Amino acid sequence: MAGCAARAPPGSEARLSLATFLLGASVLALPLLTRAGLQGRTGLALYVAGLNALLLLLYRPPRYQIAIRACFLGFVFGCGMLLSFSQSSWNHFGWYMCSLSLFHYSEYLVTAVNNPKSLSLDSFLLNHSLEYTAAALSSWIEFTLGNIFWPELKQITWLSVTGLLMVVFGECLRKAAMFTAGSNFNHVVQNEKSDTHTLVTSGVYAWFRHPSYVGWFYWSIGTQVMLCNPICGVGYALIVWRFFRDRIEEEEISLIHFFGEEYLEYKKRVPTGLPFIKGVKVAL
Repeated sequence: MAGCAARAPPGSEARLSLATFLLGASVLALPLLTRAGLQGRTGLALYVAGLNALLLLLYRPPRYQIAIRACFLGFVFGCGMLLSFSQSSWNHFGWYMCSLSLFHYSEYLVTAVNNPKSLSLDSFLLNHSLEYTAAALSSWIEFTLGNIFWPELKQITWLSVTGLLMVVFGECLRKAAMFTAGSNFNHVVQNEKSDTHTLVTSGVYAWFRHPSYVGWFYWSIGTQVMLCNPICGVGYALIVWRFFRDRIEEEEISLIHFFGEEYLEYKKRVPTGLPFIKGVKVAL
């Protein structure tokens, strides 16, 4: 995994990422430049070039790698905000851009604050997997084609609002799970128990055994409901459900090995939180 600077002061990555995320989000001021006489595309090109030059001047590797990713996500968030308040048929895609960029940035930020020992560039989850990238591209293509040929189907506001609420719920639940688990949370399934690893059963873990997966499940489906993407909506639901079914079984094998009867009792009391997923079967 790509690592961050080992000797960096505690919390420095969180502060750096937040500052550069906000720097990227300052693209929200771009309309002021266009009113001052700059053409839209010219202003955007100059803005992007200026941002990158500034980051190159301020930071050196490995801090530059953190800064450029956080700044990029802030830039996408800012562009999404501008698009959200536009009068075009792409405004719901602006909601999606904000949701997607905020999800990836907050994964890094919460890890930096909550469990800095496991922090790396991979904590942005930007290089999650080829399948994840393909799924995102598919949703962009479906929305674009629909917006060109059947624009009225992309302007079902109540459906997009429903998707937005699903996204907000999923995001909040996942981040609550990360904060509750603290240093026990890791983006990679652990096969060896660390000395500090404890079984968390309080907070949102009293509701679901895998609240971070429940949050991501409804967040991912919510993005497609928000975009009014029927094909990707169904596809995401099936693919993400299968992914978490297999991942939960893999993870619970390790958890039973780590905590034994304590986890088995917890498993009996608390559901996974995902529909029709019971977790690993234990032979009696």
